[in-house]
Amino acid sequence: MKLPITVPTNTVARNALVTLAVVAVGAALYWLRDILTPLAMAIFLMIMIDGVKRFIEDRTSLPDHWAGIAALLLVTVAFVGAIAFIVNGAAGFFSDASGVSSGIGPRIDAIIADGAKLFGVTTPPTAQELIGSIDLRGYLIGLAGQAQGVASGSFFVLVYLGFLLASQVGFRRKIIAMFPEREQRNEALEVFQRVRGGVEGYLWVQTVTGAIICAAAWILMRVVGLEHAEFWTFVIFVVGFIPVLGGAVAGLAPPLFALVQFPTYWPALILLVGLQVILFVVGNMIQPRMQGENQNIDPVAVLLALALWGKMWGVVGMFLSTPLAVMAMAILAEFRGSMWIAVLLSGDGKPYAEDEARSHHAPAKRPARVKPPRPGTGEP
Repeated sequence: MKLPITVPTNTVARNALVTLAVVAVGAALYWLRDILTPLAMAIFLMIMIDGVKRFIEDRTSLPDHWAGIAALLLVTVAFVGAIAFIVNGAAGFFSDASGVSSGIGPRIDAIIADGAKLFGVTTPPTAQELIGSIDLRGYLIGLAGQAQGVASGSFFVLVYLGFLLASQVGFRRKIIAMFPEREQRNEALEVFQRVRGGVEGYLWVQTVTGAIICAAAWILMRVVGLEHAEFWTFVIFVVGFIPVLGGAVAGLAPPLFALVQFPTYWPALILLVGLQVILFVVGNMIQPRMQGENQNIDPVAVLLALALWGKMWGVVGMFLSTPLAVMAMAILAEFRGSMWIAVLLSGDGKPYAEDEARSHHAPAKRPARVKPPRPGTGEP
């Protein structure tokens, strides 16, 4: 009989401590979600500001200081504008929808009756019998209240963002104090570059593909005559940053609303087919070519990250799930004990693009415009 594998005692103790630490960190993230979610969004915005700043510097003659101010204004205005649209647009949409809720029941009854005829059912149930005593108007008004509650959370995001930007002044000195040796400092900057590059690449791909999808979807909804086409366009763009669920919401929500708005099924069918074609073309032909190595994440890891962060942080966690997975993979790949986790998270078994270069001890690409000061001088 084959003898069981003997595991050293120190290995068992280490694995037990790691398991307890993971559970404790997960519990802390869930318990402190009201504090950490605006902080995570602020860090997310700061990365966007840094990327926009370098984009402006590379394509214009603006100096570093003015490029940073321009990037800060662009990202802040876009964030505040999005929040304002959510508060006003969503509230107006749900108010209009609750106002016509009295006509939704008969329309659903007609849809159920038409579907029952296809299966030979002579006495189909009514909408009232199916949904019972659900208060649709109250539910829609409650959703509008939740949308308006986003404004209070955005205030704390901007406060955190201001303090994070202020703390950048001493970032260079902190790097010197943490990594006094040049080799260690360069390695830390390489990790930072991989994290930043992965998150910025994900943002760039999702923004460009989202804009393409929204432009085509807006034209289609306008041609069909769907009400609140601008609101649905904004919803499609935002949910595009949520993996898996974003595509389902973007492809199904407008057609379902069209079923209630129009007396016939053709507008909903046109929207359903058209949106699915748009999502298929962009998701399978355009997006993979743009991604390259920026999003080298296994699909199972994306799904698990979506479920995990969505459970802990709600919609904000779903929005940040993929960037957080990219950051985790880049950091875990730097330690021998956690390298196997980074390999599992990666899509092709290589947690970072410089894997081949590192295996041959070639110098990795240095991050752009990151110039730590020389030790003891405080100057770059």
